Amino acid sequence: MKELLLTIARGLVEEPDAVTVTQDEPLEDGTIVFHLHVAADDMGRVIGKQGRIAKAMRVVMRAAANRQDAKVSVEIDD
Repeated sequence: MKELLLTIARGLVEEPDAVTVTQDEPLEDGTIVFHLHVAADDMGRVIGKQGRIAKAMRVVMRAAANRQDAKVSVEIDD
């Protein structure tokens, strides 16, 4: 799951080496929270107009997690 998020984010940004993903311990309901960190200049590219790209990334991650019977959440941090 982490590699999928890294691959998606690195394809969107100008500085792919600055992209990192951290993973929290699962919450009480089993949800795994991923924190996506990108360079400050690339923040707009990852979020997109009105959050459309961020929403699409979350949809893809939820679909991939659903195939593994898991729950995920993606937070975008700078």
